[in-house]
Amino acid sequence: MPDTYRHDDCPGPEVEISVIVPVFNEEESVWPLYRAITEALTPMWRSYEILLVDDGSRDATIARARDIVAADARVSVLRFRRNYGQTAAMTAGIEHARGKYLVTMDGDLQNDPADIPMMVAKLEEGNDLVVGWREKRQDKWLSRKLPSMIANRLIGRVTGIPIRDNGCSLKVYRADVIKRVPLYSDMHRFIPAMTIPLGARVEQVPVRHHARQFGTSKYGLSRIFKVMLDLITVKSLLVFARRPVTTFSGFAFACLVAAAMFLVLLHDGGEHLVVEMAVFGLLASLSVFVFLIGVVVAVIFQTKTFSMARFDTSLEPRNS
Repeated sequence: MPDTYRHDDCPGPEVEISVIVPVFNEEESVWPLYRAITEALTPMWRSYEILLVDDGSRDATIARARDIVAADARVSVLRFRRNYGQTAAMTAGIEHARGKYLVTMDGDLQNDPADIPMMVAKLEEGNDLVVGWREKRQDKWLSRKLPSMIANRLIGRVTGIPIRDNGCSLKVYRADVIKRVPLYSDMHRFIPAMTIPLGARVEQVPVRHHARQFGTSKYGLSRIFKVMLDLITVKSLLVFARRPVTTFSGFAFACLVAAAMFLVLLHDGGEHLVVEMAVFGLLASLSVFVFLIGVVVAVIFQTKTFSMARFDTSLEPRNS
Protein backbone atom coordinates (compact mmCIF):
# COMPACT_ATOMS: atom_id res chain seq x y z
CA MET A 1 0.00 0.00 0.00
CA PRO A 2 1.60 3.31 -1.02
CA ASP A 3 1.93 6.27 1.32
CA THR A 4 -0.47 9.08 0.46
CA TYR A 5 0.19 12.80 0.71
CA ARG A 6 -2.67 15.27 0.27
CA HIS A 7 -3.01 18.96 1.01
CA ASP A 8 -3.82 19.17 4.75
CA ASP A 9 -4.81 15.47 4.55
CA CYS A 10 -8.21 16.62 3.30
CA PRO A 11 -10.10 14.46 0.78
CA GLY A 12 -11.44 17.56 -0.94
CA PRO A 13 -14.60 17.98 -3.03
CA GLU A 14 -15.77 15.63 -5.73
CA VAL A 15 -13.89 15.95 -9.00
CA GLU A 16 -14.74 15.27 -12.63
CA ILE A 17 -11.27 14.51 -14.00
CA SER A 18 -8.40 12.67 -12.31
CA VAL A 19 -4.99 12.83 -13.99
CA ILE A 20 -2.78 9.91 -12.91
CA VAL A 21 0.95 10.26 -13.54
CA PRO A 22 3.46 7.54 -12.55
CA VAL A 23 6.90 9.08 -11.97
CA PHE A 24 10.24 7.38 -11.38
CA ASN A 25 13.38 9.51 -10.94
CA GLU A 26 11.85 12.46 -12.79
CA GLU A 27 12.96 15.31 -10.52
CA GLU A 28 13.50 17.73 -13.42
CA SER A 29 10.13 16.95 -15.02
CA VAL A 30 7.73 17.14 -12.07
CA TRP A 31 7.20 20.88 -11.90
CA PRO A 32 7.05 21.50 -15.71
CA LEU A 33 4.60 18.60 -15.99
CA TYR A 34 2.39 20.00 -13.24
CA ARG A 35 2.30 23.42 -14.93
CA ALA A 36 1.48 21.86 -18.32
CA ILE A 37 -1.40 19.85 -16.84
CA THR A 38 -2.91 22.85 -15.06
CA GLU A 39 -2.57 24.99 -18.20
CA ALA A 40 -4.42 22.32 -20.20
CA LEU A 41 -7.23 21.65 -17.71
CA THR A 42 -7.96 25.11 -16.29
CA PRO A 43 -9.68 26.39 -19.49
CA MET A 44 -12.03 23.38 -19.40
CA TRP A 45 -13.78 24.78 -16.32
CA ARG A 46 -14.02 21.30 -14.83
CA SER A 47 -13.06 20.21 -11.34
CA TYR A 48 -9.95 18.05 -11.43
CA GLU A 49 -7.21 16.46 -9.38
CA ILE A 50 -3.66 15.37 -10.16
CA LEU A 51 -2.24 12.18 -8.66
CA LEU A 52 1.52 11.84 -8.85
CA VAL A 53 2.47 8.23 -8.15
CA ASP A 54 6.11 8.00 -7.14
CA ASP A 55 7.36 4.53 -8.05
CA GLY A 56 10.22 4.35 -5.56
CA SER A 57 12.31 7.25 -6.88
CA ARG A 58 15.83 7.66 -5.51
CA ASP A 59 16.33 11.30 -6.51
CA ALA A 60 14.52 14.48 -5.44
CA THR A 61 11.26 13.57 -7.21
CA ILE A 62 9.26 12.96 -4.03
CA ALA A 63 10.56 16.16 -2.38
CA ARG A 64 9.52 18.29 -5.35
CA ALA A 65 6.18 16.50 -5.59
CA ARG A 66 5.49 17.31 -1.94
CA ASP A 67 6.25 20.97 -2.66
CA ILE A 68 3.56 20.87 -5.36
CA VAL A 69 1.10 19.31 -2.91
CA ALA A 70 1.78 22.13 -0.44
CA ALA A 71 1.14 24.70 -3.17
CA ASP A 72 -1.97 23.19 -4.78
CA ALA A 73 -4.79 21.38 -2.95
CA ARG A 74 -5.76 19.60 -6.19
CA VAL A 75 -2.53 17.57 -6.18
CA SER A 76 -1.93 14.33 -4.26
CA VAL A 77 1.13 12.13 -4.08
CA LEU A 78 1.17 8.34 -3.70
CA ARG A 79 4.57 6.95 -2.82
CA PHE A 80 5.86 3.38 -3.13
CA ARG A 81 8.75 2.50 -0.84
CA ARG A 82 10.47 0.69 -3.71
CA ASN A 83 10.14 0.41 -7.48
CA TYR A 84 7.20 -1.81 -8.47
CA GLY A 85 6.79 -0.83 -12.13
CA GLN A 86 4.49 1.30 -14.23
CA THR A 87 1.46 -0.98 -14.04
CA ALA A 88 1.51 -1.07 -10.24
CA ALA A 89 1.82 2.72 -10.15
CA MET A 90 -1.11 3.16 -12.55
CA THR A 91 -3.20 0.68 -10.56
CA ALA A 92 -2.57 2.57 -7.32
CA GLY A 93 -3.52 5.84 -8.98
CA ILE A 94 -6.70 4.34 -10.45
CA GLU A 95 -7.72 2.95 -7.07
CA HIS A 96 -7.22 6.30 -5.32
CA ALA A 97 -8.69 8.49 -8.06
CA ARG A 98 -12.01 10.16 -7.31
CA GLY A 99 -12.87 11.52 -10.74
CA LYS A 100 -15.62 10.49 -13.12
CA TYR A 101 -13.05 10.40 -15.93
CA LEU A 102 -9.52 9.10 -15.37
CA VAL A 103 -6.51 10.17 -17.44
CA THR A 104 -3.20 8.29 -17.42
CA MET A 105 0.00 9.66 -18.88
CA ASP A 106 3.78 9.39 -18.55
CA GLY A 107 5.73 11.68 -16.28
CA ASP A 108 8.65 12.38 -18.63
CA LEU A 109 7.00 15.26 -20.56
CA GLN A 110 6.79 13.22 -23.76
CA ASN A 111 2.98 13.02 -23.59
CA ASP A 112 1.30 16.40 -24.05
CA PRO A 113 -1.41 17.37 -21.50
CA ALA A 114 -2.83 19.74 -24.14
CA ASP A 115 -4.42 16.65 -25.76
CA ILE A 116 -6.51 15.86 -22.68
CA PRO A 117 -9.48 18.20 -23.43
CA MET A 118 -9.83 16.70 -26.93
CA MET A 119 -9.72 13.16 -25.54
CA VAL A 120 -12.27 13.91 -22.82
CA ALA A 121 -14.60 15.33 -25.49
CA LYS A 122 -14.15 12.15 -27.52
CA LEU A 123 -14.95 10.07 -24.43
CA GLU A 124 -18.18 12.00 -23.90
CA GLU A 125 -19.31 11.09 -27.41
CA GLY A 126 -20.28 7.70 -26.00
CA ASN A 127 -16.95 5.91 -25.59
CA ASP A 128 -15.62 4.14 -22.52
CA LEU A 129 -11.93 4.34 -23.38
CA VAL A 130 -10.00 6.75 -25.60
CA VAL A 131 -6.52 5.60 -26.57
CA GLY A 132 -3.88 7.96 -27.85
CA TRP A 133 -1.46 6.97 -30.60
CA ARG A 134 1.74 8.90 -31.07
CA GLU A 135 1.37 10.18 -34.62
CA LYS A 136 4.92 11.59 -34.81
CA ARG A 137 6.78 9.63 -32.19
CA GLN A 138 10.00 11.28 -31.03
CA ASP A 139 12.02 8.20 -30.10
CA LYS A 140 14.93 6.22 -31.53
CA TRP A 141 13.82 4.06 -34.45
CA LEU A 142 15.83 0.90 -33.82
CA SER A 143 15.55 0.56 -30.05
CA ARG A 144 12.05 1.99 -29.50
CA LYS A 145 9.97 2.42 -32.66
CA LEU A 146 10.74 -0.87 -34.42
CA PRO A 147 10.07 -3.13 -31.39
CA SER A 148 6.90 -1.14 -30.72
CA MET A 149 5.65 -1.60 -34.29
CA ILE A 150 6.22 -5.35 -34.12
CA ALA A 151 4.60 -5.63 -30.69
CA ASN A 152 1.55 -3.60 -31.73
CA ARG A 153 0.90 -5.81 -34.75
CA LEU A 154 1.38 -8.98 -32.71
CA ILE A 155 -0.88 -7.76 -29.90
CA GLY A 156 -3.54 -6.74 -32.40
CA ARG A 157 -3.45 -10.12 -34.14
CA VAL A 158 -3.58 -12.10 -30.88
CA THR A 159 -6.24 -10.05 -29.06
CA GLY A 160 -8.34 -9.11 -32.09
CA ILE A 161 -8.18 -5.38 -31.28
CA PRO A 162 -5.99 -3.45 -33.77
CA ILE A 163 -4.72 -0.75 -31.41
CA ARG A 164 -2.11 1.30 -33.24
CA ASP A 165 -0.03 2.23 -30.19
CA ASN A 166 -0.47 0.02 -27.13
CA GLY A 167 2.59 1.56 -25.53
CA CYS A 168 1.16 5.09 -25.40
CA SER A 169 0.28 5.83 -21.77
CA LEU A 170 -1.95 8.79 -22.64
CA LYS A 171 -5.45 7.34 -22.28
CA VAL A 172 -8.78 8.54 -20.92
CA TYR A 173 -11.24 6.18 -19.23
CA ARG A 174 -14.63 6.17 -17.63
CA ALA A 175 -13.86 5.42 -14.00
CA ASP A 176 -16.67 2.88 -13.65
CA VAL A 177 -15.08 0.84 -16.46
CA ILE A 178 -11.36 1.00 -15.73
CA LYS A 179 -11.84 0.31 -12.01
CA ARG A 180 -13.25 -3.11 -12.96
CA VAL A 181 -10.27 -4.10 -15.11
CA PRO A 182 -7.70 -6.31 -13.29
CA LEU A 183 -4.14 -5.09 -13.84
CA TYR A 184 -0.86 -6.70 -12.81
CA SER A 185 2.65 -7.34 -14.13
CA ASP A 186 3.00 -5.07 -17.24
CA MET A 187 -0.67 -5.34 -18.20
CA HIS A 188 -1.23 -1.60 -18.64
CA ARG A 189 -0.28 -2.12 -22.31
CA PHE A 190 -3.22 -4.49 -22.72
CA ILE A 191 -5.96 -2.36 -21.13
CA PRO A 192 -8.00 -2.11 -24.38
CA ALA A 193 -7.96 -5.91 -24.69
CA MET A 194 -8.80 -6.38 -21.01
CA THR A 195 -11.96 -4.29 -21.47
CA ILE A 196 -13.37 -6.75 -24.04
CA PRO A 197 -15.33 -8.79 -21.45
CA LEU A 198 -16.89 -5.54 -20.23
CA GLY A 199 -18.15 -4.64 -23.70
CA ALA A 200 -16.28 -1.33 -23.59
CA ARG A 201 -16.39 1.09 -26.52
CA VAL A 202 -12.84 2.02 -27.54
CA GLU A 203 -11.77 4.97 -29.71
CA GLN A 204 -8.27 5.86 -30.96
CA VAL A 205 -7.05 9.41 -31.56
CA PRO A 206 -3.70 10.82 -32.71
CA VAL A 207 -1.80 12.69 -30.00
CA ARG A 208 1.35 14.76 -29.85
CA HIS A 209 4.65 13.33 -28.67
CA HIS A 210 7.77 15.20 -27.60
CA ALA A 211 11.40 14.21 -27.32
CA ARG A 212 12.59 13.49 -23.79
CA GLN A 213 13.96 16.67 -22.19
CA PHE A 214 15.51 15.29 -19.01
CA GLY A 215 17.16 12.04 -17.96
CA THR A 216 16.96 8.76 -19.82
CA SER A 217 14.24 6.26 -20.57
CA LYS A 218 13.48 3.80 -17.76
CA TYR A 219 12.36 1.10 -20.18
CA GLY A 220 14.34 -0.77 -22.83
CA LEU A 221 14.47 -3.93 -24.90
CA SER A 222 14.67 -6.04 -21.72
CA ARG A 223 10.90 -5.72 -21.25
CA ILE A 224 10.10 -7.59 -24.51
CA PHE A 225 10.18 -11.04 -22.90
CA LYS A 226 7.89 -9.88 -20.09
CA VAL A 227 5.45 -8.37 -22.57
CA MET A 228 5.33 -11.65 -24.51
CA LEU A 229 4.47 -13.58 -21.36
CA ASP A 230 1.75 -11.05 -20.51
CA LEU A 231 0.36 -11.38 -24.04
CA ILE A 232 -0.01 -15.14 -23.54
CA THR A 233 -1.77 -14.50 -20.23
CA VAL A 234 -4.16 -11.96 -21.77
CA LYS A 235 -5.03 -14.30 -24.63
CA SER A 236 -5.74 -17.11 -22.19
CA LEU A 237 -7.97 -14.88 -20.08
CA LEU A 238 -9.90 -13.69 -23.13
CA VAL A 239 -10.45 -17.24 -24.37
CA PHE A 240 -11.67 -18.42 -20.98
CA ALA A 241 -13.93 -15.39 -20.60
CA ARG A 242 -15.58 -15.85 -24.00
CA ARG A 243 -16.01 -19.64 -24.05
CA PRO A 244 -15.28 -21.09 -20.60
CA VAL A 245 -17.35 -24.27 -20.99
CA THR A 246 -15.97 -25.02 -24.47
CA THR A 247 -12.38 -24.39 -23.40
CA PHE A 248 -12.50 -26.48 -20.23
CA SER A 249 -14.52 -29.17 -21.98
CA GLY A 250 -11.66 -29.56 -24.47
CA PHE A 251 -9.22 -30.16 -21.62
CA ALA A 252 -11.68 -32.55 -19.99
CA PHE A 253 -12.08 -34.49 -23.24
CA ALA A 254 -8.31 -34.81 -23.62
CA CYS A 255 -8.08 -36.25 -20.10
CA LEU A 256 -10.95 -38.63 -20.89
CA VAL A 257 -9.19 -39.88 -24.04
CA ALA A 258 -6.01 -40.49 -22.05
CA ALA A 259 -8.05 -42.38 -19.44
CA ALA A 260 -9.62 -44.52 -22.18
CA MET A 261 -6.14 -45.42 -23.47
CA PHE A 262 -5.17 -46.66 -20.05
CA LEU A 263 -8.47 -48.59 -19.88
CA VAL A 264 -7.41 -50.46 -23.03
CA LEU A 265 -4.11 -51.30 -21.37
CA LEU A 266 -6.01 -52.65 -18.39
CA HIS A 267 -7.97 -55.02 -20.66
CA ASP A 268 -4.74 -56.25 -22.22
CA GLY A 269 -3.30 -56.97 -18.84
CA GLY A 270 0.22 -56.04 -17.89
CA GLU A 271 2.93 -56.15 -15.30
CA HIS A 272 1.93 -52.82 -13.72
CA LEU A 273 -1.82 -53.32 -13.36
CA VAL A 274 -2.12 -51.38 -10.07
CA VAL A 275 -0.27 -48.38 -11.46
CA GLU A 276 -2.36 -48.37 -14.63
CA MET A 277 -5.60 -48.53 -12.63
CA ALA A 278 -4.44 -45.64 -10.46
CA VAL A 279 -3.56 -43.55 -13.51
CA PHE A 280 -6.91 -44.37 -15.13
CA GLY A 281 -8.79 -43.30 -12.00
CA LEU A 282 -6.75 -40.12 -11.73
CA LEU A 283 -7.33 -39.10 -15.36
CA ALA A 284 -11.04 -39.92 -15.24
CA SER A 285 -11.46 -37.87 -12.04
CA LEU A 286 -9.44 -35.02 -13.53
CA SER A 287 -11.69 -35.01 -16.59
CA VAL A 288 -14.80 -34.59 -14.45
CA PHE A 289 -13.08 -31.98 -12.26
CA VAL A 290 -11.94 -29.84 -15.20
CA PHE A 291 -15.41 -29.96 -16.78
CA LEU A 292 -17.02 -28.83 -13.51
CA ILE A 293 -14.53 -25.96 -13.30
CA GLY A 294 -15.68 -24.85 -16.74
CA VAL A 295 -19.30 -24.90 -15.59
CA VAL A 296 -18.48 -22.86 -12.46
CA VAL A 297 -16.45 -20.32 -14.48
CA ALA A 298 -19.32 -20.00 -16.97
CA VAL A 299 -21.81 -19.34 -14.16
CA ILE A 300 -19.52 -16.73 -12.58
CA PHE A 301 -18.91 -15.01 -15.92
CA GLN A 302 -22.61 -14.98 -16.82
CA THR A 303 -23.47 -13.57 -13.39
CA LYS A 304 -20.89 -10.78 -13.77
CA THR A 305 -22.11 -10.04 -17.29
CA PHE A 306 -25.71 -9.79 -16.05
CA SER A 307 -24.60 -7.52 -13.21
CA MET A 308 -22.69 -5.25 -15.62
CA ALA A 309 -25.66 -5.15 -17.98
CA ARG A 310 -27.92 -4.03 -15.14
CA PHE A 311 -25.34 -1.43 -14.10
CA ASP A 312 -25.02 -0.06 -17.63
CA THR A 313 -28.76 0.07 -18.34
CA SER A 314 -30.63 3.35 -18.06
CA LEU A 315 -34.36 3.89 -18.19
CA GLU A 316 -35.45 5.81 -21.27
CA PRO A 317 -38.32 8.30 -20.79
CA ARG A 318 -41.68 7.21 -22.15
CA ASN A 319 -43.14 8.91 -25.15
CA SER A 320 -46.06 11.05 -24.12
